[in-house]
Amino acid sequence: MNQATSDSKPFPEAAIAPAEAKRVLEAVLLSARQALPLSELHKLFEAEIGHETLRQLLDELRVEWASRPLELVLVASGWRFRTRAEYLPYLERLNPEKPPRYSRAVLETLAIIAYRQPVTRGDIEDIRGVTVATQVIRVLEERGWVDVVGHRDTPGRPALLATTRKFLDDLGLRSLAELPSLIDPQT
Repeated sequence: MNQATSDSKPFPEAAIAPAEAKRVLEAVLLSARQALPLSELHKLFEAEIGHETLRQLLDELRVEWASRPLELVLVASGWRFRTRAEYLPYLERLNPEKPPRYSRAVLETLAIIAYRQPVTRGDIEDIRGVTVATQVIRVLEERGWVDVVGHRDTPGRPALLATTRKFLDDLGLRSLAELPSLIDPQT
């Protein structure tokens, strides 16, 4: 007897039942330490279900969790569960660690890299109008938000800097297109 998810095509006889596949996905995603790409999640089922069906099951899971304190989200690196924003103040009471504070120079440099990438250190200095300290770039690299993606074909071959998937994941974004638009302060 073929089983089917709501509004989906029937699964083959030998395939895992959709309800069981969703439970497997839920268990794996809840226990994962990081976002999991669709390709990794597909390995769980050894080709028993296709990519489209897997996407559909993930969407169904997302809907099922819509009224819970956790939400299933798709970020740049893949799928993950995260706590909804309205519950974060309660979690902070249990874990009163203060998040790292970044200097204005670090945040300005990160913004320039995010919106103008790939950029060189010289490009950043031209935009900011001041020299970029080595420590500023190092802080962003250590955090895993910025990486060298190549070298400009000019004298000295300066490193080209760009943001990473970790940067997008930490901000809860799927792509750079989801960054807020820049507003001209002159207008």
